[in-house]
Amino acid sequence: MIVVDTNIIGYLYLTSDHSLLAEQALLKDPLWSAPLLWRSELRNVLALYIRRGLLSLAEAQAVMEEASRLMQDREYEVTSHQVLNLVATSTCSAYDCEFVALAQDLDIPLITTDKQILEQFPGNAISLEEFVSG
Repeated sequence: MIVVDTNIIGYLYLTSDHSLLAEQALLKDPLWSAPLLWRSELRNVLALYIRRGLLSLAEAQAVMEEASRLMQDREYEVTSHQVLNLVATSTCSAYDCEFVALAQDLDIPLITTDKQILEQFPGNAISLEEFVSG
């Protein structure tokens, strides 16, 4: 099992330069987990796609439903105490620190493309590229 940030989930369902890597990551480890926050973040991305005419409402709803099935039973709440401790020792957002906190709690790697997270939490975060190739 791995923790993935919202970008990785998005890459799986929304065409991007990282989509193939996200598919390969899913094949390598299909047990993806994330803090509950991923839902709100993905909905925000889908809102942008709808407003820019890149997805219809029905397509966005289908993406959200499929992603929810993928993440079912592996969504977690993290404590504010732990998130704020991570915020205090980094320049990452509280949102990003939720993913790091979960990776620490579960003692599994966080897969991300976020350079700031990768730089500030090298003991917890692994790049998508490194995960797929490693």
